[in-house]
Amino acid sequence: MPSFETVRYEVADGVATIALDQPETRNALSDDVLDDLLGAFAAAKDDDAVRCVVLTSTHEKVFSSGGNLAGFAADVPLVHKHFATDRFPRLFLLVAQLGKPSICAANGHVLAGALGVALACDLVIAKEGVTFGTPEINVGVFPFMIMALIYRNVGRKKTNELLLLGDRISAEEAERVGIVNKVVPADEFDAAVADWASRLAAKSPLMMRLGKDAMARQMDMPFAEALELLHHNLVLAFSTEDIQEGVKAFFEKREPQWTGR
Repeated sequence: MPSFETVRYEVADGVATIALDQPETRNALSDDVLDDLLGAFAAAKDDDAVRCVVLTSTHEKVFSSGGNLAGFAADVPLVHKHFATDRFPRLFLLVAQLGKPSICAANGHVLAGALGVALACDLVIAKEGVTFGTPEINVGVFPFMIMALIYRNVGRKKTNELLLLGDRISAEEAERVGIVNKVVPADEFDAAVADWASRLAAKSPLMMRLGKDAMARQMDMPFAEALELLHHNLVLAFSTEDIQEGVKAFFEKREPQWTGR
């Protein structure tokens, strides 16, 4: 089992749990934290025993406070900042190309760059009382990297409001505008995350991989090209043993036994 300095990583029952674990910085997304997130997601991607990934935090109140502001203002050559900040797009692309479903279990406030990390995941479950926001403009920064993810999940005018005003919104409003799938009371939160994670882990890993690839690739394609890709993936799915097993199990009223072939 790989180990990391700033995140906890564990695998159980097909679910890899990656927990941000730097409470003293409120899980600020420093270079070290981003490197560990890249390493943890890469480990989950390469592990056939992992069928779902849950991203969460060990902090009592904060999922992550976002980018490391001290790093933004550090007196280092600009080219070094260029190389350092490419960790964000690499992480977003890695999660998109994971080949496995991911859940952000937002058990604390999700701010600034962390909102991009949350939205990179396929599903977001939020605990009641959590807030979401992009406050960068209030400290003279702008959420450049993560706006690509926000605009792909949230309507344009609401995204403009988040980026330009820098206000926080409640978990309930985040659900209404499309950032969050559902909001759960604190005493039901862990069970809700475990329920979705176990259900995702029980699906055909092969079909999840094909489906996840299609989800990521078709998003920014012209319509005709997207249809061509999806047609190709559908025909490829027809060639698998898992699709035959899934249909057979349905008619025989039993749980399918996936072979990944």
